[in-house]
Amino acid sequence: MGNIVVRLTGNQIVESQEWEVIKSSCLTLRGHQVHDGSIPEKSVHKICSIAVAGISGALRELAKQLPHDEEYLLACAQDFDSWSNNGFTVPDFFDALSSFHPEQSRADKTPHLVIFPMYTQNGSTDRFVEAVVLEVIWPEFVAQLESNEYSNKAFVPVRFLDFTPGYMTNSAVIFPESVAVNPRVPLDAPKDSPSALPPFTWGGIFADREAARFRRVVTEAAAITHLEMPEAARELLANQEVAEQTFVMWDLIHDRTHMRGDLPFDPFMIKQRMPFFLYGLEELRCDLTAFRESVKLFRAKDTDEQTRKFAQNVQYAVLFDRIFRFPLTGTRKRNYDSVAGQLLFAYLHQQRVLHWTDTSLSIDWENLPDVVVNLSDEINDLYWRSIDRPKVVHWLSAYELVSSVLSPHPASKWAKRDLPLLGTTAELTDQVLDDEFPLSMFYEALNKKMVAVIQSTVGITGKD
Repeated sequence: MGNIVVRLTGNQIVESQEWEVIKSSCLTLRGHQVHDGSIPEKSVHKICSIAVAGISGALRELAKQLPHDEEYLLACAQDFDSWSNNGFTVPDFFDALSSFHPEQSRADKTPHLVIFPMYTQNGSTDRFVEAVVLEVIWPEFVAQLESNEYSNKAFVPVRFLDFTPGYMTNSAVIFPESVAVNPRVPLDAPKDSPSALPPFTWGGIFADREAARFRRVVTEAAAITHLEMPEAARELLANQEVAEQTFVMWDLIHDRTHMRGDLPFDPFMIKQRMPFFLYGLEELRCDLTAFRESVKLFRAKDTDEQTRKFAQNVQYAVLFDRIFRFPLTGTRKRNYDSVAGQLLFAYLHQQRVLHWTDTSLSIDWENLPDVVVNLSDEINDLYWRSIDRPKVVHWLSAYELVSSVLSPHPASKWAKRDLPLLGTTAELTDQVLDDEFPLSMFYEALNKKMVAVIQSTVGITGKD
């Protein structure tokens, strides 16, 4: 990515007076914003203008010391000033977002101060002003993987250093799609070009939060289920830095998989309304691709020892996060990640590489990798065949795959094929129960013992 000039570390930003001003000013603005990010109450505009002046002044000062983000910080200050001068209508941070390019500075510990009116996935749908200081996690072995077989130019793995209240949640991502912008014609676009959003060229994933909650939840689940783990898996749970780098490798391959493979005509990345279990299959497809690629790297004779170590770790991480944390996190309302985790557990149990005997969990570690890859093959085959199928047939085929492993709710109309097949796809989606695939007795019992530790991971970072 070339030489990156950094005059302030992330920790120095957090300790600066400018960050203190930004955080306190964000709290002022958030207290008066409504859902779309605007501030309609005119009586508070004066105090909000003072808050904005504090933010824009701090950003301009920090821009002098963060040359890799200077253009973005100055554009952001201008967007804040324009929002204030225009009466705090729905915010438009088109210029700031267009100028922010963290994917161009992927060097380990490169800091960024990110501030936008935005919502936080798995957190809030309100487009409130959020600010976060973060730094890039970019180990050398990941840089080598990305520069060769696993190219992913938009992937930016990061860790939290400090943040405003919107990130005191389960959210472990920061995406440009969440920022408040109005479509417009870019200045460098040809004449008569239609209005458009700025191109989205990056996506940030907080590997430190993923690693920290993984370690806490899986350690507790392993103790409750009396699972004996290999030494490398125990080290993964014991070491935050090792876990962070493991998740960076997992996320690198997972993220790129959404855009690769024999995808049906309507891939997951296109916004659409469809049965929630299909989202679960897509996320599981990407996770199992990361797993199978890690198996390939682990078994390859020319893989260096460090990459081989993390290839093994990714297999443990995918397995444990999917079977322990995902099924029990969140509500039972269309929880597609939970269904994916339940599916992996049940498949492994039915293939007899995972055993729940005498109230203890055990795993056939030698045969596990090939069985997981077999499940990956089944999902990939579903996708490959669905290219030739109508959408509804694809949906029904996906349901057959899931229900061949998981038991549907007894009241399910999908299970009975009591469906309006001559109606619209929306009518079909409406027939899917919020909890179409309920928790098994194993997970119901485990949930009672795990609920407190899972709740304790809200807002967790690698420093906790």
